[in-house]
Amino acid sequence: MTNARRYFIELAYNGSNYHGWQVQANASSVQESIQVALSTLFRTGISIMGSGRTDTGVHARQQFAHFDIGEEVHKGEFLKRLNGLLAGDIAVFDVLAVRSNAHARFDALWRRYEYHICFRKDPFQAGRAWHCYYDLDLAAMESAAALLLGKQDFECFSKTKTGVKGFDCEIKSAFWEQTSHGLIFHIKANRFLRGMVRAIVGTLVQVGRRQVDMAQFAAIIKSKDRSKAGIAVPAQGLYLSEVHYPRQIFI
Repeated sequence: MTNARRYFIELAYNGSNYHGWQVQANASSVQESIQVALSTLFRTGISIMGSGRTDTGVHARQQFAHFDIGEEVHKGEFLKRLNGLLAGDIAVFDVLAVRSNAHARFDALWRRYEYHICFRKDPFQAGRAWHCYYDLDLAAMESAAALLLGKQDFECFSKTKTGVKGFDCEIKSAFWEQTSHGLIFHIKANRFLRGMVRAIVGTLVQVGRRQVDMAQFAAIIKSKDRSKAGIAVPAQGLYLSEVHYPRQIFI
């Protein structure tokens, strides 16, 4: 696009009604919904690139995407009109001018996810948290989470046949927060593998159920074998909660 300007949009969505972020044939996606709205708004075809993909049913409290347009975007009017075109389960909070080579995915320095667990049936958490029936040893789960810190090969928590070049990730923080009727797992890293957070939580739940001890958890990481780790917990409890970029990409 000649003389195009690049913008980041900051958005959030409830993923319950979507087959993930990425455009798919014969399935609704968050990316497609935003592209259709932007194309309608600007009366020209607009494509966007997100900071990362989320799977079917996964939510985002903070997601970013970039797009190019050959005109200046005025924030107030843009947000009002774009949000008016989007369904109620997708919201765009901000639009930010960035350098022409800024990239929503590749320029992200780190991302943070949350996984929400509730211990009682709650109609207001339906589709937004995993209703867990197990009694969990929180202290053991917290100790195991500490073993995740640092730069390591996390192939054991990755979906198979993803086509990535490597499985090294640097996890900066990983801890559990206790709420009035549940738990929230927080994890922050420079990158995440496909299915990584849900597999980590599933394995930590095994620790909490006393099915896996500390030595076994450490051995699972070293094994680089997905079959050794626990099952992936349900998608509805997972949230992309924060994405951080270097300041110099913004104008």
